[in-house]
Amino acid sequence: MKHIYQAGKDKNAPTFVLLHGTGGNEHDLLPIANMIAPDASILGVRGNVLENGMPRFFRRLAEGIFDEEDLIFRTNELNEFLNEAAEKYEFDRERLFAIGYSNGANIAASLMYHLPNVLHGAILFHAMVPRRGIHLPDLSNTNIFIGAGTNDPIIPKQETKELIETLRNANAIVEEHWGHAGHQLTRDEVEKAREWYIRLTESK
Repeated sequence: MKHIYQAGKDKNAPTFVLLHGTGGNEHDLLPIANMIAPDASILGVRGNVLENGMPRFFRRLAEGIFDEEDLIFRTNELNEFLNEAAEKYEFDRERLFAIGYSNGANIAASLMYHLPNVLHGAILFHAMVPRRGIHLPDLSNTNIFIGAGTNDPIIPKQETKELIETLRNANAIVEEHWGHAGHQLTRDEVEKAREWYIRLTESK
């Protein structure tokens, strides 16, 4: 997968994998990661699927309707890539933290829905429920921040609440932040994610 890796100054920090929204690329979330954890190592990844020329991490049948077969395939593909990247760049695979926005947040959620111990933690901006009717792995000690918009025209509030509830039922530790904006990523929610991550690191 096309990607960029930047080694961080803090060798004790997790490595952050950055997963962009539709039409983005491996560089999109670098400023966000630098705001949240400026000294951490960063792995920015570009999705392998194109929709009208726009990179995505998996196919969809329509807005909000995922191609589940492709979602499962791409979830496993991304997991294998993360394994290979950990070996190549010599970062701790068990201390991988995702930052995902929209489509990227959905593939990050899918990793946690389908695979045990795949992420140490995650920051999900404007994520949807990746799949329903499946049993999630035990997500004990997995810390997750979810940023959502009360006026998001793409993701209803109930969708976000279902995602939060499902993750908590799998024993994940979830903090939620609700802004008043729509589907766009706002500075306020990035700042709230930064504050959450600082509290998380200080409590360790």
